[in-house]
Amino acid sequence: MKSDAGARALLRAPAPEPPSGARAADPPRDARLSLLDRPTIRAGAYAWALLGLIALAAAGVVALGRLEILVVPLLLALFPAALLAGPAARLRQVLPPAAAAAVALVGFLALLSGTVALLAPAVASELDGLSDAALDGAEQVQTYMESGPFGLQPVRVDDVIAQLQGRLADTDGLAGTVLGAASALAEGTAGLFLGLIALFFYLKDGSAIARWLRDLFPQRLRRDAEIVGSQTWLTMSGYIRGQLVIALVDAVLIGIGIWVLGVPLVAPLAVLVFFGGLFPIVGAVLSGLVAVLVAIATSDLTTAVALLGVILVVQQVEGHVLAPVVLGRAVSLHPLAVLASLAAGGALLGVLGAFIAIPLVGSATRAVGYLRSRVPG
Repeated sequence: MKSDAGARALLRAPAPEPPSGARAADPPRDARLSLLDRPTIRAGAYAWALLGLIALAAAGVVALGRLEILVVPLLLALFPAALLAGPAARLRQVLPPAAAAAVALVGFLALLSGTVALLAPAVASELDGLSDAALDGAEQVQTYMESGPFGLQPVRVDDVIAQLQGRLADTDGLAGTVLGAASALAEGTAGLFLGLIALFFYLKDGSAIARWLRDLFPQRLRRDAEIVGSQTWLTMSGYIRGQLVIALVDAVLIGIGIWVLGVPLVAPLAVLVFFGGLFPIVGAVLSGLVAVLVAIATSDLTTAVALLGVILVVQQVEGHVLAPVVLGRAVSLHPLAVLASLAAGGALLGVLGAFIAIPLVGSATRAVGYLRSRVPG
């Protein structure tokens, strides 16, 4: 429009010379800068946006805590779904979607049940030994604490236990404990069934659920949402497969070390190392610490130190060889970022947060990388 062209020409025109003898007024500072071009205003806008995002995240965490019985099973079911998506897709080539999902789910449950059935006799035969070893270790710790180590005041463990027993002996406390245990059992059972149902529908209607989530976004953002969702799914499936392989290798190598050193309870300790390996860094350290404590209680200090050396070597091989090769590019995070993610996840959501922290942060990192590198359409 002519008015717009005239306005732009007026803005580009030089300022008129002031009248002779008159003092020109000083132009305002940053007159040609818009409000958001000022660094302080821009920094303030970013600060308010960051505070808004933090408040939104805090509200989300509170909401998740309130809906824990619903959110936790739906979230945890994604991990076996990521493992079973491939077999279910192959089964759908010869079976209807519902039948393919059912066969994949039943096969997964049968595999878990068979594994437990194979391990149960070995674990049961050594369960008494594990209990005795734990009691011996507790007695040694009690003696150590009562000796006042490092110049500290002696801690009477018997007195602490007596105080706890006195509180539990209270009628209200006992009733509350029983009701709490019953409530936890009921919630766990309900969560298990909800998780199995969610897993079935993930395998049956995973593509339809993904399209539904994509269509929640505006039309111009759906392509980006689809790509980010695909990258998140690939990250999660690659992570859980890699962690299973790493946990299995850890359990086999450390189990061989336990067996060679003559430490008892090989099977239960190896199983503990396997499940601990599903939690990066923290789980492996804690399960290895339990194995060392059992070695102290059942063998001698030299054997325990040797077992600790085996565990450290296996962890070094895992960190420098297994993790880069097995996980590949599924989760591209620095070890410090892994530690920070585990700490944040554990602080916010406990064990669940520690379990899901790495795939969530890895997925978010890949999503941010894609959104920053995409070319606007």
